[in-house]
Amino acid sequence: MTDSTRLEDILTQLEADRDAALERLMQFLRIPSISTDPAHAGDVRAAAEWLARELTELGFETRIHDTPGHPMVVARSAPGGARRLLFYGHYDVQPVDPLALWDRPPFEPAIEDTPLGRVIRGRGASDDKGQLMTFIEAFRAWKAVHGALPSDLVLLFEGEEESGSPSLRPFLRDHAEMLRASLAMICDTALYADGRPAITTQLRGLVGQEVVIRAADRDLHSGSFGGLAANPIMILVQALAALKDETGRVTLPGFYNGVEDLTPEQARDWQALDFDAAAFLGRVGLSQPVGEQDRTPLEMVWNRPTAEINGIAGGYAGDGFKTVLPAEARAKVSFRLTGRQDPQAIRAAFQDHVRRFVPADCRVEFHDHGASPASVMDVSDPAFGLARDALSREWGREAAFIGAGGSIPIAGDFKELLGMDSMLIGFGRDDDRIHSPNEKYDLESFARGARSWARILAALR
Repeated sequence: MTDSTRLEDILTQLEADRDAALERLMQFLRIPSISTDPAHAGDVRAAAEWLARELTELGFETRIHDTPGHPMVVARSAPGGARRLLFYGHYDVQPVDPLALWDRPPFEPAIEDTPLGRVIRGRGASDDKGQLMTFIEAFRAWKAVHGALPSDLVLLFEGEEESGSPSLRPFLRDHAEMLRASLAMICDTALYADGRPAITTQLRGLVGQEVVIRAADRDLHSGSFGGLAANPIMILVQALAALKDETGRVTLPGFYNGVEDLTPEQARDWQALDFDAAAFLGRVGLSQPVGEQDRTPLEMVWNRPTAEINGIAGGYAGDGFKTVLPAEARAKVSFRLTGRQDPQAIRAAFQDHVRRFVPADCRVEFHDHGASPASVMDVSDPAFGLARDALSREWGREAAFIGAGGSIPIAGDFKELLGMDSMLIGFGRDDDRIHSPNEKYDLESFARGARSWARILAALR
């Protein structure tokens, strides 16, 4: 029997088992594994135990590893494969607030018919339980046909991704030999526009910084002190406004050190994606791109660094009016990084920038909120081309190599701590409402996602 015949048998098995696979996913979705809420700690463990049972019954050597936070589930198949692969996903979910905006109880999942097709509705359906289960269903079908699991697989499923993964980096360091592989597979991403499959090959890094400026020892009457005493809100907004010039470029010294332009091949491939910036912005009620105007829209969201003010507070903003000079003002600022930008250098440059605006009799303090570099994958690895071909065959459209404007720190952690690149392949859609009420995952994404992983496994074995 040829390899292609065996693959067809696996795909047929996935189709035959689709109803049972959906029921397994429904069981998983019913567990309210909200990692940010201590009241749900028992539910997070229950989800880990559910996963461990499924994997053990499937034939994996499985262990639940306790951490200072929520458990890690690690499973391994027998050694002997052509290359060792690590599969990563997370089984925790976001809180459901505001509950009143849900059309059904978030942990009572159901299949719904919508104008755009049938969907699985429920918290975690897309982020990340439905995506994670596409891995497992592909492994299950492989075993049903071959009589054994694919060899040399390591599965790492964490329960803290939605709460910042505080235990992950220490766990990776402590278990590096057990987890290290030639390539990591991450399922927490989405299709490109209009259902086109995609492999994310670069991610922006992230620096988060809170700044607090304090002036007088109490709020002051603006009639008595205005024009003479320092106003921390004014100091703060002057510093923040000076972060960018009139062309949209960030003004911090050395900010663009390590930023790299697109290669000619990337520029050609991204141009061929026909990204419609007006339509993209139109979905959120906007129409005009801002930022570096000499760059294409895709460059701006995938390959250029940013500085953004995420929140600002100070003084009185309630009903009515209160004429005060506030005692303090604060803001939260984030920087998305690309190329080889150094997160700590960016943080230091921002702090130095703010200090230049603060008078000698005022005080400034900074609170750090994470720092991770950008991740760029080596697509010269033949595995990327093989996976791209496999996805293209399944979806009937050429898979795209794309960037992502967001940050998935685990990809950088795998690179830094385990020395391996990641292949980010997911089947979510822009309208999945992840982190929002009425989250959903398309039935097509679930079914074709499992079929896609079966094809990729066959290509890489």
